[in-house]
Order: sequence, then C-alpha cells, then structure tokens
Amino acid sequence: MKRTGLFLLLQVAALNSWAQNVPISTGITVPESNTRYVDPRIGNVGALLQPTRPTIQQPNQMIRMNPQRADYLDDQIASFPLNIVSHRLGEVFAIKPTIKQPVLGSWKEPMLYDHDLEVTRPWYYSTWLVNDNITVEFTPGKKAGYYRFTFPANSAKNILFAPYNNGESEFNFTATREFTGMETYHGNIKVYVYGQFNTDVTAGTVKAGALQTANSVGGKDIKAWAGFPASAPAVIEFKYAISYVSAAQAKKNYDNELANTGFEQLQQLGETAWNKVMGQIQVTGGTEAQKRSFYTALYRCYERLVDITEDGKYFSGFDNKVHTIENNRPFYVDDWTWDTYLAQHPLRTVLNPAMEEDILNSYVTMYRQGGWMPTFPVLFGDHACMNGFHSSVMILDGYRKGLRHFDVLEAYAGMKKNATQATMIPWRNGPSTPLDDYYRTNGYFPALQKGAVETNTSVHPFEKRQAVAVTLAGSYDDWAVGELAKELGKNDDYKTFNAHAVNYKNLWHPGRGMFLPKDDKGHWVEIDPKFDGGMGGRDYYDENNGWTYLWQVQQDIKGLVSLMNGKAGFEQKLDQLFHEGLDRSKYEFWAKFPDATALVGQYSMGNEPGFHIPYLYNFTNSPWKTQKRIRFLLDVWFKDNIFGIPGDEDGGGMSAFVVFSAMGFYPITPGNPVYTIGSPLFEKISIDLPGGKQFHVNAKNCSVINKYIQSAKFNGQPLNIPWFTHEQLMAGGTLELEMGPKPNKEWGIDH
Repeated sequence: MKRTGLFLLLQVAALNSWAQNVPISTGITVPESNTRYVDPRIGNVGALLQPTRPTIQQPNQMIRMNPQRADYLDDQIASFPLNIVSHRLGEVFAIKPTIKQPVLGSWKEPMLYDHDLEVTRPWYYSTWLVNDNITVEFTPGKKAGYYRFTFPANSAKNILFAPYNNGESEFNFTATREFTGMETYHGNIKVYVYGQFNTDVTAGTVKAGALQTANSVGGKDIKAWAGFPASAPAVIEFKYAISYVSAAQAKKNYDNELANTGFEQLQQLGETAWNKVMGQIQVTGGTEAQKRSFYTALYRCYERLVDITEDGKYFSGFDNKVHTIENNRPFYVDDWTWDTYLAQHPLRTVLNPAMEEDILNSYVTMYRQGGWMPTFPVLFGDHACMNGFHSSVMILDGYRKGLRHFDVLEAYAGMKKNATQATMIPWRNGPSTPLDDYYRTNGYFPALQKGAVETNTSVHPFEKRQAVAVTLAGSYDDWAVGELAKELGKNDDYKTFNAHAVNYKNLWHPGRGMFLPKDDKGHWVEIDPKFDGGMGGRDYYDENNGWTYLWQVQQDIKGLVSLMNGKAGFEQKLDQLFHEGLDRSKYEFWAKFPDATALVGQYSMGNEPGFHIPYLYNFTNSPWKTQKRIRFLLDVWFKDNIFGIPGDEDGGGMSAFVVFSAMGFYPITPGNPVYTIGSPLFEKISIDLPGGKQFHVNAKNCSVINKYIQSAKFNGQPLNIPWFTHEQLMAGGTLELEMGPKPNKEWGIDH
C-alpha cells in the first residue's frame, strides 16, 4: 500500500478514536495498553487563558514538539519546532515544508491543515497540509527528533528553517545531506542542532533581507532552506539531535540515538516508553470518558521536568557553565514549583521516587551553582515567577516520604537562606529589601493603603505586592523549613521557624472572618476581599480573591478551624464558599479575575490555590461533602474534549490533581506524608510501586451515582477516619471502600 493511502486510513482512525476510544494504529502492532485512552487534544482550548498543548515527547525527556498555533480552534500552523525548550517559555529552530520556490514571505506564510486529518499521540504526530498537499509526520527521541515529509508527486520540495529567537543564529549545509545550526535562546544560551536528510540538498540562505545560494549563514534575522528537485524521493526525511552543550555534542547525540535508527524504530521506542508509564496505574470500571480524562491527565504529568543530561554532561543556566554529572545523576530542569509542589511532585514520590530524588538532587545542585534555592528552575536559571518558596515544601515532602538520595543538609541550607535572606517580592529574585525585613520583624508583608503610590522600586509594576498571598505563602514555607530543621535535629531553628509558621494569624480579621491586608503601621486596609486589589487582586492576593486565600493554611488546618470558631463554623464557611455569589456580572468579575475560572460560587477549580479546598470537609463533621464536591468538580470541569481543562494546566500541575482525585485520595498538605480520602471514579485502581509492590483501591459498587463512602477498610481492618499514610501506601496494601448513592454521614469523622 502506498504511504498516502495508509495516511488517509490513519486519519480516519484518528477521527473515529475521538468518539470511540480505539487505539490509533501507526503501522506497528503492539498489545493493547492504557495509551489508547490518552488524547493530547483534551484541554487544547483554554477556558480564558492558556490551553494545553498536544505535546509530543518521550516521558520527562528534553525533546518536545507541538505544532505552533494559537490553540485547537486555529486551523493554521505557523511552524513546527525542532524543540520546545521550556513549557510555555519558548522554542528553537522553526521548520516548515513547502512546494513553492522560497521568497522572503515564505517563512511567514501559515500552513492550513484539516483537524480531522491530524493524528496526535504522545509519541507520534501527523497532519496534512491542505494547500500544498504535504503530509507531515514527527516522532521524538530523548535528545533527538525525526520529521518525515511526504510531498505530492512531481512537485518541487523545500524545507524552510528559521530561528524563533532574536539573538545570533547560524545555519550550515556542511555536506550534500548534512545540516548544522545554532540558535541563541534567552539572550545568551547557544542551542545546537545536527541533522541529516535522506537525499541530496540544494542549499539556500537568507541574510539582510536577501535570498542567496550560500551554504552557510550567520548573524541575526537569518533563514535557510533545503531544496529538492521534483525528481527527488516523494518522502523527504530529516532526522536531527539537539544539544545545549556544544555542536560536537549535538553530533554525538545524533549518533547515540539516530545513526542506525529509522522512523518506525524511533516511534516504537517512544510508544514503548509511554506504554510503560501509562501501565503503572490500572483501573477497572468507570466510564470511557473518565478513563480518557484520567489517562490523559497522567500523560500530562510526564511533560515536565525534563532530563537535559547529554552523554554525561549538561549545561546549567544557574552559572552558565557546562558540567559533568556526578555519580551518574541526571540533571532536570523546567519546573514551576508554585503549581507543581501541590500534587505533581507528590505523585512522582509514589510512581517514581528515584526520579524525584534525582530532581531534588538537581535542586541542590542549582543552589550550589546559583546561590539560591530555585523556585521556577528552567534552562536559563531560576525564572522569577509567582510568590513563595514552595521548593522548601517540596523538599520537606520528599524527605518525609523517605527520599534520602540527595544532600539534605545542603538543601536545608538553601531553604534557610531563602527564608532569611531572599526577597519575597513576587516575580523577583535576589536579596532582601526593606519589605522583606518588615515581614521578618513583624510577621506579615505590608500592603499599601488603597490609592497609595508604590515606594519600593523592586515591586513589579503589574504583579504588585500581593501582601496577603505572600504572608500566607511565607507562613507555609517557614513551616517547612522548621519541620525539616526538627527532622535534622536543629532545634533552635525549629523553634524560630515554627513560630513563623503561624504568621498567617497576623492578617486574620476576626470581625470580617477573612485574611485581610495591613499597612506598615499596623492599620487594616479596608477592602472588599471579593473584588478589590486591581487585576487579579494582586495588590493583596494573587490571581484569586480573598475567598480563595481564606483557605491557604495547609500547614495548620486545625489552627484555621480554630480561627473560625471550630468545626461547625469551618464547615459553614466552606459551604458559603461554594454558595457565595459574585455580586456582579460574570463579565465584570472575569475582566478583573481571569485566572479564577471554573467557578462554583466563589470556589475556583481552575487555579492552583483551590486544589485542596474540597478536601477540607474531611476536617469537619461532614466528610461526605468532600466526596460530593470532588465527584461534582471532576464531572463538571474535566471532560474528555478540547475544553476539558478548566484553567492554566501548567504542564502537569492541574493534571496531577485529577490523577489523585480520580484514584480517591489526595496529599492535602505537602510536607505531611498523609493522604486524605475523597471519592474514586473507578471500582478498582492498582498502582505498581517500586520493589514489586502494589497499592490497591477497591471501591465496591462505585458508579456515577454511587459516589458516597458507606464504610472503609485498610488491609482488612476497619478504617473510620478519612486518612492513611504515605508509608502505608508504599508498603503495598488495599484500601477497600463500600460505595452507595447516599452518604453515610457518620463515616470518616475524626473525633
């Protein structure tokens, strides 16, 4: 069968798979696996902000690709990248095919495609370009990628190259079939490519706005193309490798992965890698749609972090040097800890604790190289973003879950340095300012009175002070430093930071029953916590309003219960959260709080600070309300379609919440190795653990209707509280839940 005929069959299979959940065949016969449920298109249209991308890569590996377009609604592709360097932070080396003779405008000409003739699998991508009748295929390696372009018969064939970034670049056709290049990413990082075509090339380049026939070009605003005559093979292949270390290393990466590897072989390696990680969790029961949402969420959890180790070396943006790895430990980057500490890191401690240890080791290495414990480590260093030092919580969480294969004393030194010497100003890195000194002396971050002009030039002009959010985050982070100090026998540090862990109480307004801002004179700033604070409430909160930040005390939930006058008041306030109106139109509210998506009352499912909130009912006398809320939120907001992610997914941050919640438990307080129980979507869940052990959740009679826990057992013994420990999970065992259509209002109350 000709490739074009096979391609059309693949597209029909892809279209059918959307509705029927059948595995897409790419010409290789493999046993049926959970990858048949993975659909990278889920969530490709954002609720208001960023959508997910249909990322094609091997799990946690450096090479990532998705077609560059606005979102799934866009039927034009601008280009295909050779690599996505960082999740939402840029690409390198744009590539695009065309049958037309290149002119200066060719590189900007969009490529029309047909959604229904697009195949998107985690390890394989294919699309058909309508105007030029070209089929594009891609499959990823670890540091390498492989494109295959099928051109129409008897047409000219051209592959266009361009940089995505504005710095110095170069493109070289060094032999009749060989291509090298360099692109400067983020102003100072040289990214190298080495590639080969399957047939001879006629080279072309662009410099200073002019097309030329030179084989090499360098500088800024340059482009290149590889031309092939009509007599060339219909299928033009381009396989390549990327390096952040050197041009020579790019060639080595190529030799390591591609020298004797064809397209189907590389594709098979990718599919095998995804089958392995998707097979680690097996589920029985539930609907097909629930399985699609669940396994696609699990796939998203492997987009980041990425291993950038190349043949025993890596480039670090924390000191801008190339290093040789120590003790065969890989180096990972691309993490947004404000998002990922909540559930994605805790999920990895279950599924792959050895990898999480390597990631914690990478964090310690970054501290050694850069001088601060990072919060958003990416290729170019610590990306100053959001607020808080939640890497401290992440490190404590790993340590308390038994992870030891990293230098915990040096990690603690970095955590303590951040807590005592670093600025807490949102979206800033570096040493303390007078605002930070005020926090450390007075126990809260000072806000400006309404209408006052900012006096500290370090404060970001858009992100503002976020005074309440910073105070609450600092309380949690200081708790983490103190708790690790206690684990390490540093009792004086424990006493100091344990006292800081309750700084949140300094902004509790008992009359209003909210966390509200104070100025540097100790005076309350009189605000409407539902709507004041400018865009995203950033003067006082961050992306969400006071109703969301009312619950940001994961480290001391019992203390928060006490502030609300006990369990009854706490439960009433939770109920009010889900029932409280906007007091204005959605139009007006979302114009100011676009991140607060997927609202139920004042609860925002679409933003990270809300993830733990539905589980807080387990601290009341009505744990059944957690079961009710979690099932409702999963059912309403996480559908198996292009709208199926209700907010900024952030490369696995939100998806990890879905994975945990669908399995029926959640790490409500990272840093405390305990899981709280919700309501599983499936009758049976089995997790393969290290050492050949398994953890099982058996939810008898579980269904869409039967969402309430009637009774529970753990390893055959009655369980009357909605908790179990990480140690119990990792030892293997079984959580048994008897499910029913109406709540057992007596089960799970922790007296």
